[in-house]
Amino acid sequence: MFMGKMSLLGFFLLGFAAMACSVHGYDAGWVNAHATFYGGSDASGTMGGACGYGNLYSQGYGTNTAALSTALFNNGLSCGACFEIKCQSDGAWCLPGAIVVTATNFCPPNNALPNNAGGWCNPPLHHFDLSQPIFQQIAHYKAGVVPVSYRRVPCKRRGGIRFTINGHSYFNLVLVTNVGGAGDVRSVAVKGSRTKWQPMSRNWGQNWQSNNLLNGQALSFKVTASDGQTVVSNNVAPASWSFGQTFSGRQFR
Repeated sequence: MFMGKMSLLGFFLLGFAAMACSVHGYDAGWVNAHATFYGGSDASGTMGGACGYGNLYSQGYGTNTAALSTALFNNGLSCGACFEIKCQSDGAWCLPGAIVVTATNFCPPNNALPNNAGGWCNPPLHHFDLSQPIFQQIAHYKAGVVPVSYRRVPCKRRGGIRFTINGHSYFNLVLVTNVGGAGDVRSVAVKGSRTKWQPMSRNWGQNWQSNNLLNGQALSFKVTASDGQTVVSNNVAPASWSFGQTFSGRQFR
């Protein structure tokens, strides 16, 4: 994270104004926050992350990604949510226009530094640590840290929701990616061709766990997003599925 040369008190005040806000819904309006960047000019340092998405290029997220501060990350439940962000209040460092990013990582707090001088991701501040390429679409590189405003927006994805099945027998760990609509998943259920619907528990990020024996069965998945919408992908994985494979299901509309 590159620290900036701008006056820092103003950024702190902007973040403070948003303290009482949670991760907002689509029509909640613009909220003040601040943004920095990480990961290098090619965003290679943003791969992996606390949401479990792994290679963000192959997963379709590219460089339009952000690590969220504690106040926004919501213990991983915000993974996959989309935010529109624009730089504001500083003509010397801001660029016109807005970006849309997906939450793919966690920006941890640094309690050794004050909130207005390096501890940008400390609670209760709202902060986006953007990939460097996307940061440079709204601000100059040398700014380092800028005041921004943001709002939740629907996620637009190509293709269906993807289910990557990892783990082993009696420990099925399914990574759910490429989720449109609200983007952030609140619950997942799985149904084998010889079982009823079974709720899965969130292990970490967007990895969902089932401890049932599902080998040799066609698998269906039911995904519910934070806006309450549910989509069912029936028999998305054939009975011949194996661990490590990815399958594409239906998508939110």
